[in-house]
Amino acid sequence: MTLIRNDILAENGDFYTRNFQPTPREDTLILNMGPQHPSTHGVLRIILEIDGEYILRAEPVIGYVHRMHEKMAERLNYMQYLPNMARVDYLHPLAWNWAYVGAVEKLMGLDVPQRAEYIRVITCELNRISSHLLWWGAFLLDLGAFTPILYAFADREKIADILQKITGSRLTFSCYTFGGVTTDIDENFIAATKDFITYMRSRFPMYKNLVTDNLILRKRVEGIGEITPEECRVYGATGPIARGSGISYDIRKAEPYSIYERIKFNIPVHENGDVLSRYMVRMREMEQSLSIIEQAISQLPAGPVLISKAPKKPKPEAGEVYFAVEGGRGKIGLHLVSDGSPKPYRIKLRSPSFSNLSLFPSIAHGTLLADAVSILGSLDLVIPEIDR
Repeated sequence: MTLIRNDILAENGDFYTRNFQPTPREDTLILNMGPQHPSTHGVLRIILEIDGEYILRAEPVIGYVHRMHEKMAERLNYMQYLPNMARVDYLHPLAWNWAYVGAVEKLMGLDVPQRAEYIRVITCELNRISSHLLWWGAFLLDLGAFTPILYAFADREKIADILQKITGSRLTFSCYTFGGVTTDIDENFIAATKDFITYMRSRFPMYKNLVTDNLILRKRVEGIGEITPEECRVYGATGPIARGSGISYDIRKAEPYSIYERIKFNIPVHENGDVLSRYMVRMREMEQSLSIIEQAISQLPAGPVLISKAPKKPKPEAGEVYFAVEGGRGKIGLHLVSDGSPKPYRIKLRSPSFSNLSLFPSIAHGTLLADAVSILGSLDLVIPEIDR
């Protein structure tokens, strides 16, 4: 990947590429990108050392929105802490909601009713689509395209209308509880979801013609920010980041939970590892989510959505457990330690955004400053999830 101008050759003749570690020079510039830069969305700071327009070193600085979620778990009982999960990643809150209640259910040995399991899959996949839509619109806005975010939010509103019916919220959804879900879905919910599936499938060709096949976008994303499979393994990158680098890893397949084993779906994978590959993975994932929702609705059984003796104040026996789900940004893991009291002794959250951000210093090395915006956007970072 030779992107550097001939007039800034190093003394040994090597370019300032990712494989070359430059000696600090007097004519380099230290530039702060954020925390008020538009592409960092207000709460991420990147310290850049640049030579002209080329990045020699990048250092992410986090902590601007730290809210101590893990510490709060030690202060609240299990039920009181439940709403916190929707605030960790506000774009895919139901996945975090599921990771938490799933860990508690696993520790307590609770069997969730089958109808509740299907409802969780339907709602979580709807939420995944809304998360990817917001990423799509915001990513393109960061690159200078304003129109797509208007389409993205218009489509997200339809999902918000559906999920509001059972969660009472339009952003920080929380309807999973210990032993099932808080609210059943009715025929109106199912009809609205089916209408959305048809509608969303009609939108993908427009997205492709307007954005994906746009030559201007292609010039900003093809061959930029390449990540190798080995780098994904070293930094623990998962989700669309790993799948965009050719790693076919998805928790729903690798460590199946709920009723995902009964659903037929593919894991979108691209081999190139660049920004475009990560873009294409997310676009194809939305199509797969629609298929998952459609199958779950067709298989939806009758029955209760909550166990008869659902614990209102859970008090698991002493022990520890780990539970993982597939979130919009990758593997969400929750390590729960109980000492037998009404409050968790310790909760450790595994944030996919934290691991994915850790890649940035490596992949930004030797790229153009303008490409840093494209690379950051392709990582789909939710900073409050990092500053948990």
